[in-house]
Amino acid sequence: MKKKDLISITDYSKEDYLRILELAADFEKNPNQRLLEGKVVASLFFEPSTRTRLSFETAINRLGGRIVGFSDAGSSSVSKGESLHDTIKMVSNYVDLIVMRHPLEGSSRYAAEVADVPVINAGDGANQHPTQTLLDMYSILKTQGTLDNINIFMIGDLKYGRTVHSLLMAMTEFHNPIFNFIAPEELSMPEEYKLFLNEKGIRYFEHTEINDNINHADIIYMTRVQKERFMDPIEYEKVKNVYILKNPMLKDTKLNMRILHPLPRINEIHPDVDKNEKAYYFTQARNGVYARQAIIAHILNLK
Repeated sequence: MKKKDLISITDYSKEDYLRILELAADFEKNPNQRLLEGKVVASLFFEPSTRTRLSFETAINRLGGRIVGFSDAGSSSVSKGESLHDTIKMVSNYVDLIVMRHPLEGSSRYAAEVADVPVINAGDGANQHPTQTLLDMYSILKTQGTLDNINIFMIGDLKYGRTVHSLLMAMTEFHNPIFNFIAPEELSMPEEYKLFLNEKGIRYFEHTEINDNINHADIIYMTRVQKERFMDPIEYEKVKNVYILKNPMLKDTKLNMRILHPLPRINEIHPDVDKNEKAYYFTQARNGVYARQAIIAHILNLK
């Protein structure tokens, strides 16, 4: 049987998304299912991560699997000059599945071509973050009751924010999404994604300020300005605090509206928002365990 990788969110169909969301709901009801008993998963994080790495490792542990790998490339033979090709080829001899995060765009696709076992992309540079997208979709489904007719406001770093790129592409598979992009010009949504929406006839609007438009939102998706993606620290300083969501700004937003954020946050959501019932980002992070259990089960045909 052909191995199933998850590198780009577009590798999967709408039917795959719905199946994974159905599995995630099952795992939320019963997280401890020993479906990975006797299997070993490699967790290869060439770039720092807290939520993604820990939620994957929690998902694997709750499924009864074993984990090998590293959370810092400096502790691997990469620090000695070993190529990505050789690292992946070697690791795929030992394990049943590879979960990889890497700072270079396209690295996960390359790893999937080299590996003899399935590869899950846990983020490759500013490119894609498909497992985050699936947990985001699960969070939207849980809070809105549907994935159709969703008005999503994406705010902050839309240029380098791989989470918004993947989520945008996935949500176009559902009926009548509307996108509102709020970003400074230097961090605006790349043209390729706007062209993608144009080709599908999907509505989007661009703004440079947070204003009363957010009162129409079903989902506000905040992103941090990612310091690590900037070559020039002066450019980062110019935009790092450009949008800060505060509690008074939510006064007239829809009752069903929920705020998502892939985390970590820096200053873009004021702590006073945390107590608002519309703040969903910490529950969203918890949903990541169930979604990643579902992704692993789907890829390895465990359920």
